[in-house]
Amino acid sequence: MGTDGRSAERLHCLVTGASGYIGGRLVPELLEAGHRVRCLARSPDKLRDHPWAADAETVLGDVTDAESVAAALRGIDVAYYLVHALGSGSGFEDTDRRAARVFAERAHAAGVRRIVYLGGLTPRGVPEDSLSPHLRSRAEVGRIFLDAPVPATVLRAAVVIGSGSASFEMLRYLTERLPAMVTPSWVHTRTQPIGVRDVLRYLVGSATMPADVDRAFDIGGPDVLTYREMMTRYAAVAGLPRRLIVPVPVLTPRLSSHWIGLVTPVPASLARPLTESLRHEVVCHEHDIARYVPDPPGMPLPFDEALALALRRVREAQVTTRWSSAGVPGAPSDPLPTDPNWAGGSLYRDERQLPVDAPREALWKVVEGIGGDNGWYSFPLAWAVRGWLDRFAGGVGLRRGRRDAERLRVGDSLDFWRVEEIEPGRLLRLRAEMRLPGLAWLEMCVDTDADGRTRYRQRALFHPRGLLGHAYWWSVSPFHAVVFGGMARNIARAAARGASAPGRAAGAGPARHPRRTRGARR
Repeated sequence: MGTDGRSAERLHCLVTGASGYIGGRLVPELLEAGHRVRCLARSPDKLRDHPWAADAETVLGDVTDAESVAAALRGIDVAYYLVHALGSGSGFEDTDRRAARVFAERAHAAGVRRIVYLGGLTPRGVPEDSLSPHLRSRAEVGRIFLDAPVPATVLRAAVVIGSGSASFEMLRYLTERLPAMVTPSWVHTRTQPIGVRDVLRYLVGSATMPADVDRAFDIGGPDVLTYREMMTRYAAVAGLPRRLIVPVPVLTPRLSSHWIGLVTPVPASLARPLTESLRHEVVCHEHDIARYVPDPPGMPLPFDEALALALRRVREAQVTTRWSSAGVPGAPSDPLPTDPNWAGGSLYRDERQLPVDAPREALWKVVEGIGGDNGWYSFPLAWAVRGWLDRFAGGVGLRRGRRDAERLRVGDSLDFWRVEEIEPGRLLRLRAEMRLPGLAWLEMCVDTDADGRTRYRQRALFHPRGLLGHAYWWSVSPFHAVVFGGMARNIARAAARGASAPGRAAGAGPARHPRRTRGARR
């Protein structure tokens, strides 16, 4: 925080770009620091499902519209400018320039005490007209704010490590999907990546800088790496085999962007300006930010630690248990609901839901009684074959059965699954323990629709590991309609039968086996 004793001051902050990558993560950090927050958004509805939505004010507006900007800045102490027009077309430089000037003028008129802008790290000694359009525009916006009457903090960062950062997502997808790749020569370009946690810490701390601070700061992690080294270390942290990377000089930025668009879900319109920037070496030349926002021990985070946090949600099986808020993060490096649909890495889904002509209690008994002697309610031969293949590969197969024929608890083994989460009467989440080129979960949820009818919801999730993982998913996906579709229908029918036969526990096994010992198979 600031060194002038104002760290405890409660400021009124405006955050532009709150539906974007950094903005959506900054708002809760500012609230936690004790500040009041107002968000300026072109589509306020995009923010209503955030966990912090009720604690922040949201106003409709656009940074290119002077009137809405003036209204949003009324009564504001610190204004965060976290928007840019990258990916909006060839005229994004003009749009960025016009919006920055409007924002600076209106901030001065409203009596704002500080503007905080997150821009791009630029190479020293390179004329601005020689920079890529992306970096040139970021530098120009920063200069507009520094030339304005309102004191400004301009933070300049290179690759931000966290789910949702476009540069990081390109790195993620290229490394995960290509065990061998022919790459442009920019893989030898050095850069200084920074974890999103450190970016947010510097942004929050910038709010309380002394009034006489009006300058730019380079921010980065402790590691200076080439893109090739980042890909290699990503593979190591993600548990992937070492990648073969062969640089060639013939891939222009245009060709590179189309290649990235083909291999990754990052749009070519966004990939192209980013790849054009990769020809520049971007390394911090100072760390003066620490004078005003001191680094705690162990910070800034090393690249591998920031990377591990960015991969944590899937690696530690932190798949949300709340259907209504899938993707709500537990850390700034996790994906947000408002992130682009290509953020967060690959997580394949097969989702089914249907109404059930039975009370919720009857449906839950079927769900909790699944597996073991009761089976998996669809295509028994397919499940048996999968179990045999798993045993052949050295896995657990289907031989473990279940500890109890009627009740489950967290940690129970269930054939080749493990109970990872259970909310009695509502949710059962299983994590696969069969041999797979990735991580897999199966979720079964008992719910009620708007008309009060019981509804069954089922979701299979798969996070692939490397190219083999993607190939595995697409090879088995043609059978999902039979396996998972049949499973959902048969579970619903079993619940309806159980509800119409009082005295028999719906979904329970045969009466002669009311309880089973762990691992027993008859």
